[in-house]
Amino acid sequence: MGDYARPQDMAEALRLLAGGPRRVLAGGTDLYPGAGAVLAGDMLDLTGLAALRGISSGPDGVRIGACTTWSEVADADLPPALDALRQAARQVGGRQIQNAGTLGGNLCNASPAADGVPPLLALDAMVELESAMGRRCMALSDFLIGPRRTALRPDEVLAAVVIPSGALAGRSAFLKLGARAYLVISIAMVAARVHVAEGRIADAAIAVGACGPVARRLPAVEAALIGASLTDAPKRVRRDDVAAALTPIDDVRASAAYRLVAATELVVRALREVAA
Repeated sequence: MGDYARPQDMAEALRLLAGGPRRVLAGGTDLYPGAGAVLAGDMLDLTGLAALRGISSGPDGVRIGACTTWSEVADADLPPALDALRQAARQVGGRQIQNAGTLGGNLCNASPAADGVPPLLALDAMVELESAMGRRCMALSDFLIGPRRTALRPDEVLAAVVIPSGALAGRSAFLKLGARAYLVISIAMVAARVHVAEGRIADAAIAVGACGPVARRLPAVEAALIGASLTDAPKRVRRDDVAAALTPIDDVRASAAYRLVAATELVVRALREVAA
């Protein structure tokens, strides 16, 4: 094992990253299982940085620090539009994993089946990336570029996730399907956020995970929902519209064909849950 650093100051953390490549530790629930017996190379542990923890609200929306744990997300007092994120937080492993695992770690691990991604995509989430050279922001949909691949530069840290104020309207729900009820990698997962005005859907955001290299929004499904009542919304979900945005694979958990059927059914159920 190389050098291990756990700075208490963000400037020090960024200085260390600028000095050369380091493996970043934000909770370790993905890093440790994938590392084998020994974590090789120089390490940068972010868990001592108070600036990366916590949830705050303001006129620009909701900001969630990257080292905020899943337990903290699940227990937070958040608008109904973020119900899907809180529901996902309660399904990330067991309670011990939720106490240690972090939102930022989940995103940077970039698993196609990362539970946190569909709810955040349905919220038009942005990510804040910091380096010694400054800060930049980008859409989460642009940050995730493939399985285990992100747009994060070697000298950058994912500092926070920002939910814009415009995405805080409405309610949301999250559902996942696996081989068992708990402690499972998803076959498919869905987050749905719906805003109703004057009895009709004025805005809809639907995202699916575990059915392609990265989680995706379903634009054709979203468009079909506009103008529908919540009662009629599930009837407007067509499998062809779901399939148009997804590229599922056959693997040990399910076939590609089954994933499409499952994703379509999960969208329908999530809309029913929002309506309920």
